[in-house]
Amino acid sequence: MLSRPLFAAPVLALGLLFGAGAAHAQSLVLADSLSLDGTIRSVLDANPAITTLEEEVNAATSRVTQSRGGFLPQITGTATYTRIDPVVKLQLAPDAPEFQLAPNNNYDAHITVQYGLLDFGKKEATYNLAESRRLTALDNITVTRRDLAYSAAQVYYNILFVRESIKVQDAQIASLKQHQREMEKRVEGGVSTRFDVTTTLVRITQAQNTRIDLENQLQNQQVQLARLLHKPEYAAVPVRGAFRYAPQPLDVSAAVAQAVENRPEVKLARDAEQTANLSLKLIERSNMPLLGVGGQVGAKNGYLPNLGKIRPNTVGVVQLSVPIYDGNKNKNQRTEALATIRGAQSRIQDTQEQIRADVRQAANNLQSSTARYENAQLQIAQATDALTRAKARYRYDVGTNLDVLDAETSLAQARLARLQAIYNYTLGQYQLKRATGEQIW
Repeated sequence: MLSRPLFAAPVLALGLLFGAGAAHAQSLVLADSLSLDGTIRSVLDANPAITTLEEEVNAATSRVTQSRGGFLPQITGTATYTRIDPVVKLQLAPDAPEFQLAPNNNYDAHITVQYGLLDFGKKEATYNLAESRRLTALDNITVTRRDLAYSAAQVYYNILFVRESIKVQDAQIASLKQHQREMEKRVEGGVSTRFDVTTTLVRITQAQNTRIDLENQLQNQQVQLARLLHKPEYAAVPVRGAFRYAPQPLDVSAAVAQAVENRPEVKLARDAEQTANLSLKLIERSNMPLLGVGGQVGAKNGYLPNLGKIRPNTVGVVQLSVPIYDGNKNKNQRTEALATIRGAQSRIQDTQEQIRADVRQAANNLQSSTARYENAQLQIAQATDALTRAKARYRYDVGTNLDVLDAETSLAQARLARLQAIYNYTLGQYQLKRATGEQIW
């Protein structure tokens, strides 16, 4: 599980941040390191889960090819040698020579051709079922690639988030240190006490502790990205970027319609229903008669009067197989298939309802983040003004050092709140992208 960035309790899933097509929501500034697109592609290329699913698709494709063989004749070549002892011998008169009805050494070589002439759709049902399972395997790749892409984006944006948080913390530390220097000058001038300096140093230490926590989170996120890239030897994967707040209009109804149409989870649920229906069709046809034809051409010995002479021979056959009683196996299989179909239909409905909820939740998050961003902007303006006034009051000895320190802390918190609001809004945007099934790679 990815660790949460400090000051980012609401931002659990920054992996929902897309970015490949996010120019309208973010202005990325990429340097000589991994871009978001490059990060996503590298993760997809390196992850063995994709390879595993691709091999499953290859196996499913092979099964489809195997099912096509049922539409073609089956040709078999056979060669046999049989030794028979004893064989029946006849003597028509005491002085007549014996002759045998079958040879001791029997040779037979032939080619057999068999073809199912009429199976009432069984072969077609088998093919359709195999093809449906192949499509399901392909859809599983789509879902896995999507999840990996969002995980890659999650770590990428977590790194950027923590870096920006460190910058805010550095600004607070620098401001506090500047204030410390001013306090020391005032102490030297005899207008302040060492208590003011000590109080300022305490705040600096607290801010530095927060920065240490942020550095630890940054290192952990870099380790996580290296794991996704399957390059654990990387102590820090170089990524660079920046983000901007750029709100976009939202049509919830259109987003819901797009989600129901595009989400791969719906496609997988429909695949399951289709597979269940095709399984039922195959079961229904498996108990039908089968009409087949066959032919054989070859050469063998054993024909009278010259038993040892090998002669050509041909055989033709028409066969009708009719199942009569199977111990109610087919009936029970139909009952099972119908239950599977009903379950798949229920899953489709549940999936669609969940998708609608996902879209609405993402829309709510966007609205909340917009309000938080506007509030953070106001809070920064107020905190900046309060800090200016607190410093002026302290400079003229009508305020306290604690007022200045509180104002510094409030300004840093306001800046972090704005940074958090930007991330939360971006999160909401890409929660919506994921909820509507938008592809990001």
